[in-house]
Amino acid sequence: MVGRQVGLSIITLRWEVPFLSVSYENSKIVYRGIKDAGIRSVSALPETWLIHLLQRAEDDPEMELIEVAKEEEAVGIAAGAYLAGKPHLMLLQNHGFLAAINGIVSLAQLYSIPLCMLIAFRGHWGEPHPWHTRGGIISEQVLRALGIPFEYARDPDRVAKQIREAYTFSQSSLSPVALLLTRDLMED
Repeated sequence: MVGRQVGLSIITLRWEVPFLSVSYENSKIVYRGIKDAGIRSVSALPETWLIHLLQRAEDDPEMELIEVAKEEEAVGIAAGAYLAGKPHLMLLQNHGFLAAINGIVSLAQLYSIPLCMLIAFRGHWGEPHPWHTRGGIISEQVLRALGIPFEYARDPDRVAKQIREAYTFSQSSLSPVALLLTRDLMED
């Protein structure tokens, strides 16, 4: 329970939030899929569902992890990696995707720069945290409005192939593509 004073009265806020359990095993499978796709450079802003992926990237001497302060920075990093010929992937949450739209549109889409984005698809069915829901409700509509192809990653047995295909498609289409990492995949 959290209380805060407003004027002379105290308003009490109460949220019952269940414990979030990020799947360690499925995170390993996703990370292996990233590496199997030939990607050795990842940019990300830390997020709960991505924590095991980021830890693996940080501990892996073959992987370059570039942590950003804002997701839009990751767009510029991904563009630079593409121009340097270095396979790169962006890891972000859907709110981070929404925050990066200016860079996606004015850099990647305008200049035909491929972006492969793995997006933690928060705020959808079963979301216990109210602060994720607005972004979750509009993410698919925004992806469609921007003409960004996307697919859902739900099955650990298919996710490695989906990552490989997303990266390949971003390169062949010279455009951003998104693989949405769902609750079914990312939580225990």
